[in-house]
Amino acid sequence: MTVPVRNVAVFSLGGTIAMTTDPATGGVVPALSAHDLLTAVPTLATSGINLRVRDFRRLPGASLAFEDLTALSAAITTELETGEVDGVVVTQGTDTIEETAFLLDLYHGHEQPVVVTGAMRNPTLPGADGPANLHAAVLAAADPGLTGTGCLVVLGDEVHSARTVRKSHTTSPAAFTSPACGPIARIAENQVRIVGALPRRGPRLDAPARDARVGLYTVTLGDEGALLDLWDGECDGLVVAAFGVGHVPERLVEGLTKLVSRIPVVLASRIGNGPVLSDTYGFPGSEKDLLGRGLISAGDLSPYQARLLLHALLAQGADGAVVRETFAASTR
Repeated sequence: MTVPVRNVAVFSLGGTIAMTTDPATGGVVPALSAHDLLTAVPTLATSGINLRVRDFRRLPGASLAFEDLTALSAAITTELETGEVDGVVVTQGTDTIEETAFLLDLYHGHEQPVVVTGAMRNPTLPGADGPANLHAAVLAAADPGLTGTGCLVVLGDEVHSARTVRKSHTTSPAAFTSPACGPIARIAENQVRIVGALPRRGPRLDAPARDARVGLYTVTLGDEGALLDLWDGECDGLVVAAFGVGHVPERLVEGLTKLVSRIPVVLASRIGNGPVLSDTYGFPGSEKDLLGRGLISAGDLSPYQARLLLHALLAQGADGAVVRETFAASTR
């Protein structure tokens, strides 16, 4: 029986996976092209998967901006609309893989999976994981079983959904995990093996139509709110990364109440794993108190994800009611 040929588009953005030593600094910098990366994975030549390769950026993950990812999303859409591609792979720095994957998922309206991967060890180190991760990502992007799953993250032979994945260690090759549920699939013997529930897709959003500035404020022990006051008048929306299930010191309540009267303020947990509650605690500064004052629950979205969703909504001109409705739909 003849196995149909699959086609995958590869977009490279730079990052550790594409780094080599810079003689001027002695450190590694993004320098390898997408073709260079694929050359390091000779098994792909016999995989039966055709690759369409595009050098898109050569940046550290930390230097990617909204403009880069908006342009990438548009390029991916153009590629998918040809009907000639079964999936997409994006290689980039792991510093911002969580955020890139979540944002691409918000804008991704096609059935073909978009798989983001990278490396924790650069190519100059023993045991560099980039080639293995790229190989696994291409297999995942080409697999019909992952159709309709949106944007995924593949590292360490594990497939994670954009919504649940977290970078949980600064250097470990096993840094990427989904603490709440585990991976949805694993790669073994060149096959994708589904091991968990396929991801629930959230609302799809249009590309940004204007600039938006969204702040992220992390609550800390002994916080007196002076830094919170600095955001007043300086942003179009704000995400508060609160203690635990959504708590802040009582001295912050007045300032947050003022902000809510002017801009959307989203209440997230700084823990990044587990939901903001809604009706358990009743003290001033509790989740029940803050939601009653008009803050919007981020549900189980991390503060970083909540900021990206709020930014995407405000950048397309959404008003406060639409923001509230979308967050409610995203956290059911």
